[in-house]
Amino acid sequence: MSINATALSRLLLAERQSLLRQLSRLVGRDGAEDVAQKLWLKVQAVRDDPPILNKRAYLRRLAHNVAVDHIKSDRRKTAVAQHAEALLWGQDHEPGPDRIVESRETLQRVRDALAGLPEPTRTILHLTRMEGLTQRETAERVGVSSTTVENHLRRALRELAQVRDGDPAGE
Repeated sequence: MSINATALSRLLLAERQSLLRQLSRLVGRDGAEDVAQKLWLKVQAVRDDPPILNKRAYLRRLAHNVAVDHIKSDRRKTAVAQHAEALLWGQDHEPGPDRIVESRETLQRVRDALAGLPEPTRTILHLTRMEGLTQRETAERVGVSSTTVENHLRRALRELAQVRDGDPAGE
């Protein structure tokens, strides 16, 4: 450990309470201990070249700089957390008027396409998706094979997805 670091460490221990009061004014009571720990680590890394003439002023300035860095870091963390939350959940939890109109139009297109499905596709889709029957149960009720039920479902879901996505012709 350098001579400067040793002298600053002793000074930090001697003036700990005064430094904690200074730090508390800058970062609050809870943050002062964290900043004091960071300050201790910074002091340990101080070299002898150049020699520090006014160690008390140097320590106070270093404490102030570490506190400012702590404040900036907290602000960055808060901004990142807010940005992440906005990305995850959206700025607004409520959709805007344009989105509501678009969703209603999409829903109506899907309803129209659903009503236009041929039989037995419409019944098979209703039994599996609305009533929760398995493909085997649906096949028995409609009187077709499970493979036929699967084919009807695949066709219906593909067509409804195309309509939902605004591609009714499947282009």
